[in-house]
Amino acid sequence: MGENQGDTRRRPSRRALIVGGAATAVVAGTAALERERLARLWWKLPGAQRPRVAGAVDFRGARWLAASPANYRRADRPDDYAIDMVVIHVTQGSRSSAVKAFQNPAHQAAAHYIVGADGRITQMIRELDVAFHAGNREVNERSVGIEHEGFVERASSFTDAMYAASARLTAGVCTRYGIPVDREHIVGHSEVPGADHTDPGPYWDWDRYMRLVRQAVA
Repeated sequence: MGENQGDTRRRPSRRALIVGGAATAVVAGTAALERERLARLWWKLPGAQRPRVAGAVDFRGARWLAASPANYRRADRPDDYAIDMVVIHVTQGSRSSAVKAFQNPAHQAAAHYIVGADGRITQMIRELDVAFHAGNREVNERSVGIEHEGFVERASSFTDAMYAASARLTAGVCTRYGIPVDREHIVGHSEVPGADHTDPGPYWDWDRYMRLVRQAVA
């Protein structure tokens, strides 16, 4: 359509439009930077300070797939239970079979995370909440459980990608909650009192894993 010849209002000059557009871009850019700053802060906040947002993950890059509510207890950690442990598990099966089990209310168990052989991480329970993973109520209340795709009797299950991704995940948990990076606080499922399990088994390289966690924390 043509211009309205009766409109006598002064139109902004081309320079004014350019300057105004630049100012708008600066404001938009500033807002984007602020969003990124807040996003970075999110990953450093302990669980109790993070809002409950549907589908939100506690580890950047993880994929969210919710476990059945029957397999964990809603909580507000670390306000109600201090978190001072990470428990390392092995799924004794594929990642997809572990997801299916954790989504089954009859299973009565689930971990917070699953780390795949390819290094991809799935979160199924918020760190805020108490996962039924360790076979010991007190340990459940004070720990984050991390499953690893594979079999305890197969050394080939534990890939470079898995070790690297899991170490970054554990380092993030330790940083958030001030957990010492040592073998008293990062333990295998087999080391949990009363737990009748053998994972992560003889082929899990603890020396390598702990070295990677320390490097990721630094």
